[in-house]
Amino acid sequence: MRLPTFSLAYRKAGLALGVAALALCGPVSVQDAAAFKLFGINFFGKDKDEEAAEVIDPVTYTVTLNEGTEDDELKSALSGSSRLVQDKDKPVSGNLGLAIKARDDRDRLLAALYEKARYGGTVQVTVAGKALESLPPDPVFPAGAPIPVVITVDPGPVFTFGNILLESDAGGRDPKVYALEPGNRADSTLIIKAGEKIVEDLKTEGRPLATLKTRTAVADHKTNTVDVTIGAEGGPVAPFGAVAIKGARTVNADFIADYSRLNTRRQYSPEEMRKASERLRQLGVFSSITIREAEQLAPDGSLPLTIEVSEGKHRYFGAGAKFSSTDGFGVQGYWGHRNLFGEAESLRIEGSIDRLGETKEITDLDYTAGILFTKPGVFDPYSTLTASVKASLMDPDAYKAQVVTGAVGIAYELSEVDTVSVGAELAWNNIEDAFGERTYLTPSIPLDYVRDARNDKLNPTEGYRATLSIKPSYDIYGQTFFSTFEGSATGYLGFGEDDKYVLAGRLGAGTIAADGGLDDIPATRRFFLGGGGTVRGFSYQEISPRNADNDLLGGRSYVNANVEARIGVTKTISVVPFIDAATVSAKTVPDFSGVKIGAGIGVRYLTSVGPIRVDFAVPLNPYEGGTRYGIYAGIGQTF
Repeated sequence: MRLPTFSLAYRKAGLALGVAALALCGPVSVQDAAAFKLFGINFFGKDKDEEAAEVIDPVTYTVTLNEGTEDDELKSALSGSSRLVQDKDKPVSGNLGLAIKARDDRDRLLAALYEKARYGGTVQVTVAGKALESLPPDPVFPAGAPIPVVITVDPGPVFTFGNILLESDAGGRDPKVYALEPGNRADSTLIIKAGEKIVEDLKTEGRPLATLKTRTAVADHKTNTVDVTIGAEGGPVAPFGAVAIKGARTVNADFIADYSRLNTRRQYSPEEMRKASERLRQLGVFSSITIREAEQLAPDGSLPLTIEVSEGKHRYFGAGAKFSSTDGFGVQGYWGHRNLFGEAESLRIEGSIDRLGETKEITDLDYTAGILFTKPGVFDPYSTLTASVKASLMDPDAYKAQVVTGAVGIAYELSEVDTVSVGAELAWNNIEDAFGERTYLTPSIPLDYVRDARNDKLNPTEGYRATLSIKPSYDIYGQTFFSTFEGSATGYLGFGEDDKYVLAGRLGAGTIAADGGLDDIPATRRFFLGGGGTVRGFSYQEISPRNADNDLLGGRSYVNANVEARIGVTKTISVVPFIDAATVSAKTVPDFSGVKIGAGIGVRYLTSVGPIRVDFAVPLNPYEGGTRYGIYAGIGQTF
């Protein structure tokens, strides 16, 4: 199969531009720092086992880079592309190693010039006073002192695009869509990416065999312009065909094919393949997933696929922790199995202890234990069965409770962003609160709808998420009906380069409709706000209606709002000023008579498992004798 090429030619003389591809690698920067690792996450620096192996026949050098320009952007690109500059404090292996590195540097610097549309530029390199071109195959440099290397760059003029021609199946497309516009700066990366984007667009149209046939650029050094020609062949529109599975050991191959949703003979789509890979990855049973396309269509005109998987460890255990200055430490332990019966069924046994350090009495801590079972694809690839049994001993400020809950539910994906679920729940509560001690036995039917249009579940920068929950319930002992209605909406707006700045907001509200009084509703179902997840600066469940003795009662309704500005300082660190507000009312409709506001600032450190979060907040209108500040730490954004 003939691969497409990219070349740059003078009007009268040819000049290969293979080095232009190096420009896509971008500048390489290496910095030495001490390593710091926590929970397997390397926060900065290198581990000892990441350090370079011992260099054989070490040769040291000095390097001088004369960029030949006052353009800061170009100077940064050149110094960032030079391995000699980046590695100046590290020895190379032998004289030949230095010569090889110098030759590589010349190509990288030329690529950096092309990346900035400097097609007439030159790069001269001397090693120990000798031009790179004149060095013998096995050079010998003076021993003893570091060997001087001098790089002299003449950037030349900036070139702009001249004539743009898109031909074959690329014909008829608007070059401006691919950032190819006459008169604009003719960066080599724009030309390379334009060809790739044209092929990508053809594939998006359902043409799996689309290939790039021509990608040439001709530079005219009299006019300092570049004429570009790009041609592509689309091939036929085709549906997905047979799906073969490789690498599965204990996970059922038919289940993998069905759950991927690629065996439905729908029209070929790279986006559908990406979603299939992500869908399978979320099962948690595979350490790697690769979906390969056949090089040619099947006799029936469809495109065969092969899903190659590597199964990870199915049994796992672990622990977690959280901290709040107002609520103390919380620790969690868990054990699980990700492939119980061969179709990615998940079983998880977990337990947690909360409020450590907040109270001295062991009996006043919060304890929770539970068993959770999940069966993906229970009826079809769009449905998931969940079942759980949980037991809790809770002793927050508002009440003491012993709770046992059993639940089963079905979630169904209506679309890529819409999910509905319905279930059945039975809860036994023994509660002691401001109303006295009472026992409840409450069956419920939870109904939920979620629309999740965020671009990233762990660290969203665009999109929104909306939820609606209805939970009709009946207390058998008290013979009382009550129903909970809750809704929330979160939105994210990123701006700046790579969404460096993100404005995030959340609005939530809830109400309880009941036949009886507030005491006919279990305290575990009433509304209490405050803490790291709702209004920072206040302690957990501190925001609540109160009686004459200042006892926390819980409410029938609430409104909660949060606004954050996530300001990127580096690629991994953000500073986050925020303000939270909420009101909880004893009435079915909030009266907004006691709105509580907290404000503060936080820091986020982005990791592969989500942002590590630390927040400091103060209540702007605290309760008398209430919390005066709060510090919260955890993993993941607040919302």
